[in-house]
Amino acid sequence: MTESQTEQMQTTSAGPWFVLGAALLWGTTGTAQAFAPAGFDPKVIGALRLLIGGIALLLLSLQRRELGAWRDWSWRPVVLAAAFTASYQLCFFAAVAKTGVAVGTIVGIGSAPIAGGLLGRIFRGEHLSRRWLLATLLAIGGCALLSLSGGAIAIDPLGILLAVGAGVSYAAYTLMIKGLLERHSPNAVMAVVVCVGALMLSPVLVNIDLNWLLQPRAIGVVLHLGLATMALSYWLFARGLQTVQVANAVTLSLAEPMTAATLGILLLGEQLNPQAFVGISLIFAGLVVLMVKRRLPLREIEA
Repeated sequence: MTESQTEQMQTTSAGPWFVLGAALLWGTTGTAQAFAPAGFDPKVIGALRLLIGGIALLLLSLQRRELGAWRDWSWRPVVLAAAFTASYQLCFFAAVAKTGVAVGTIVGIGSAPIAGGLLGRIFRGEHLSRRWLLATLLAIGGCALLSLSGGAIAIDPLGILLAVGAGVSYAAYTLMIKGLLERHSPNAVMAVVVCVGALMLSPVLVNIDLNWLLQPRAIGVVLHLGLATMALSYWLFARGLQTVQVANAVTLSLAEPMTAATLGILLLGEQLNPQAFVGISLIFAGLVVLMVKRRLPLREIEA
């Protein structure tokens, strides 16, 4: 086996771990918001998260001189990726408001890997393996149990439609990023997409009372959300997406609700009932199925 083949294998094997690391950071978002002071505005936090994360990624790209010239970019997928990022947030929170956390989360998160698999297959010709199918079924089942472990169920047709829209938006965003990474560096792609997304959400900062942001705790929450759950997580996600299929990346992202539930138990004192425990275990099992790969025979690797 040549040195280049060895390096390529190492990069490919690390890809799922980068995506998983990003999902684990995304899972801290809800816990971080729980520490925000009274009177905070979720829309403002979301916009500031994109703004701070975008600026951090932009500075990194400028320092490494990776942005390139304006004419080097294909702006249609950039705008689409940013729009899908914004639409995910709008659709998901609207769905939760209409149909409740349980159903909104199940439909939103559960539809994302299915949409990701179909979009990857249709637009990129990606092969949907049995491992992906098993991992996705386990993770979706775990999310369902986790979401239904508390609270009443409410069915609202518009809420269901919005939740599906959120799942499709996330999958479509991943598809757009995958295509951009074939022509630009991960730092540059995420910097441009996140900054454009921040511009799209910037109107929510107009005529809004921001006095709650003057508190040290609020500043800490916003910095964590912007630097850790946006800049660092998307830095990891882009690197992982270079070698991971769209379908697998979206399924690995289901580690997010597992992380959120675990942190809620450990840091916020939330109770873990048997149903939630089984749900977390199923998600973890699905991630293990997707992460642990068979070792190929040497002659197959060298082929």
